[in-house]
Amino acid sequence: MWHKRILLIVSILMVSILVACGADESSEDEGEELKMLEVDFDVPEAADVGDAIPLEALVTYGDDPVVDADEVDFEIWEMCDQDNSVHEEPANNDDGTYTLEYSFDEDGVYEVYAHTTAHDMHTMPKKEITIGEGGEYDCDDEEENHDHDEHHDEEEHE
Repeated sequence: MWHKRILLIVSILMVSILVACGADESSEDEGEELKMLEVDFDVPEAADVGDAIPLEALVTYGDDPVVDADEVDFEIWEMCDQDNSVHEEPANNDDGTYTLEYSFDEDGVYEVYAHTTAHDMHTMPKKEITIGEGGEYDCDDEEENHDHDEHHDEEEHE
């Protein structure tokens, strides 16, 4: 009979220890802040042909500026013509900002991605800018552009 009591006491102690360890781990997890890679991408809404346009990405991880991103690449193209996009590497200002001055040669509506990779995360905010008189667009390949966006969304969630 005393074997059963010892077995019961040992079992209760082991369960108590396991529960206590699990509580310690969960309280540690709650103390850690979930950090996300964020890019505040600043692009003017409109500009004139030939003007030097400032493009700026402020990259943060949680509340901290990212001064050593693995990649910051500005991809620029005229609406409906992403196949002819250009990639420009902005200057790293060592304060979390990445900047580039860019000028457009023709009127049109242009789209700009800020491809950004840091801390094993990827994000790519997109902005639009109208140059000069802008333009009228009827994109026949919107489905193709949509597929391209989905491909990048998959990368973003890796």
